[in-house]
Amino acid sequence: MNMSFSHDMDDEYEKLIRRMNPPRVVIDNEACKNATVISVDSANKHGILLEVVQILTDINLIITKAYISSDGNWFMDVFNVTDHDGNKILDEGILDYIRKSLGPESCFTPSMRSVGVKQSMDHTAIELTGSDRPGLLSEVSAVLKHLKCNVVNAEVWTHNTRAAAVMQVTDEETETAITDPERLSRIKTLLCNVLKGSNKSSLAKTVVSHSVTHTDRRLHQMMFADRDYERIGEDVLDDRQRPNVDVVNWYDKDYSVVTIRCKDRPKLLFDTVCTLTDMDYVVFHANIDTLGPDSYQEYYIRHIDGSPVKSDAERERVTQCLEAAIARRVSEGLKLELCTTDRVGLLSDVTRIFRESSLTVTRAEVTTKAGKAVNTFYVRDTSGYPVDAKTIDSIRQVIGQTILKVKGNPEDIKPVSQESPTRFLFGGLFKSSSFVNFSLVRSYS
Repeated sequence: MNMSFSHDMDDEYEKLIRRMNPPRVVIDNEACKNATVISVDSANKHGILLEVVQILTDINLIITKAYISSDGNWFMDVFNVTDHDGNKILDEGILDYIRKSLGPESCFTPSMRSVGVKQSMDHTAIELTGSDRPGLLSEVSAVLKHLKCNVVNAEVWTHNTRAAAVMQVTDEETETAITDPERLSRIKTLLCNVLKGSNKSSLAKTVVSHSVTHTDRRLHQMMFADRDYERIGEDVLDDRQRPNVDVVNWYDKDYSVVTIRCKDRPKLLFDTVCTLTDMDYVVFHANIDTLGPDSYQEYYIRHIDGSPVKSDAERERVTQCLEAAIARRVSEGLKLELCTTDRVGLLSDVTRIFRESSLTVTRAEVTTKAGKAVNTFYVRDTSGYPVDAKTIDSIRQVIGQTILKVKGNPEDIKPVSQESPTRFLFGGLFKSSSFVNFSLVRSYS
C-alpha cells in the first residue's frame, strides 16, 4: 500500500472520529484556591497525553497536579496549573489559546500536529550529537560563523558525557534557509569533524534539513538514540542525586506501575511522558502530585503491544531511561542571561569568551525575536570547582554589565580571593564584530 495514501486515510479517519466525538475543555478558576483546573475529555489515541502536556508546558505553565485516565476509547485528564510565580492563570489570551489548542477548534488538525515534523523555508535545522567536552559549543558556533550561518535559535543539552543540540540557522546575507546542496554538505562535514575532535573514532552525528520538530522532544529522542541513559563507571550519580524510579508489575490488572520521586522542576511531567511515549508505552492511568519541592508521579502502563514489562532487563532499561530523561534538563552550573541586539557571530564570540575563561557550557537556550538575541547559558568551571566571581566580573566588563546578567544560585559562584589570579585576557574581542577563530576552522576543514 502506498504509504502517503495510508497516512491520508488515517488523517481522514481521525477527523471523522473527532467530529463525532469533539474534545471538551473546561477551565475552572474557582474549584481550587491556588491553581487553575483544566479538564480535557477527548477520543483516545496513542500519544494524546504527550500532546496535551506539551501544549501546556510550551506556554510555560507549571503543572502541580494531574489525574489521567484513558483505559478504553476515551481520554480524561485533569490538570492543576499555575504560572511561574505560583498564581492562577487569569489572562484571557492564554485561556483562549488553551481552549482553541485542546478543544473542538483543533479537530481539523490531525494529531494536533504539535508533535511532529513540518517543512520550513525560514531556516535550516541542524541536529548534532556527540561526546561532550569543554568548549564544544564555542567550536561549533565558530565554524557556523565562518560558513556565514547565523544561529537564530538553538537548544543544547549535555548529559552523561554526551551532548545534543538542535540549531536553526539562516544564510548571513539573505536571512533565509540555506538550500544549496554543496553548501549544506560542507556544513555537515565540518560540523561532524568538530564533534569528533581529536578522537576520529568517536561517535558523532550531524543532520541538516528544512524540517521543524518540537525541539525538546527531538533532543530527548536524540539523546535516547545516543544511549546517554547507560551508566558509565565513575560518572554514575550517587543515590542522593538520582531520582527514585521504581517499576513493578500489577499482575491482577496486567499493568506495570511506574513510580517516580524526585525534586520538582518545570517541564518534569513533559520529560517523563515524552520518554514513555517514545519508548512505545501507553499510559492508561496516572497520578501526579507536588509536595513542596518534591514531585511524585505514578503511571500505570503497558507496551503498545498490550503487554506489561516482561523482564528484568526491560525493567532496568525503563528505569535508566526515565532517570536520564529527568537528569537531562537539570541545569548544572551558574545561570547567565544575555540580551542584546542580534548579529552574525554573536554566539561564537560569547562562547569563545567562556571557553578562554575556562568555563564550559552545560546547557544553552538561544532565541532571536524581532532582532533581539535572548540567550541563556548554564556554565561551570572546567576543573569542576564553583565559578570564580572574579572571572564572571571580568566577562561582564567585556560583554557589558547590562547585557550579561547572573541569574544563578550564589552558591555556584566562588568568592573573590586576592590570591586567585584572573585568567581573563580578552581585550576587546567581544566588541569586534569581525572576529572569527580561523585557526580553529582550518583545523577541522
